[in-house]
Amino acid sequence: VQLQASGGGLVQAGDSLRLSCKASGRTFSTYVMAWFRQAPGKEREFVARINRGASDPYYEDSVKGRFTISRENDKNTVYLQMNNLKPDDAAAYYCKAHILPPGTNVFRPYWGQGTLVTVSS
Repeated sequence: VQLQASGGGLVQAGDSLRLSCKASGRTFSTYVMAWFRQAPGKEREFVARINRGASDPYYEDSVKGRFTISRENDKNTVYLQMNNLKPDDAAAYYCKAHILPPGTNVFRPYWGQGTLVTVSS
């Protein structure tokens, strides 16, 4: 499975960006999808997750109310709408897929490459 993230860029504090992550594979609707981010000198951290049925999205506390994760299964794509961006949101953003291989009960993780978000104050 390959994941291609895009949509990063340079914005000012208070602006919005929408990240996209397109996945390969014919069973995207069964993937649990998530976004993570990693700022320079810091560990990668969880941002948001959306399950296979697109219900009950889950967010890291600092982005609640500002970020929205969504998915379009017919386009094999997951999105991260980021509003009211803050300098602390600046990071490389990575999408992650959790996939359950046929015949197993253990999800396997796949990572995409990062897309860089820079927020100027």
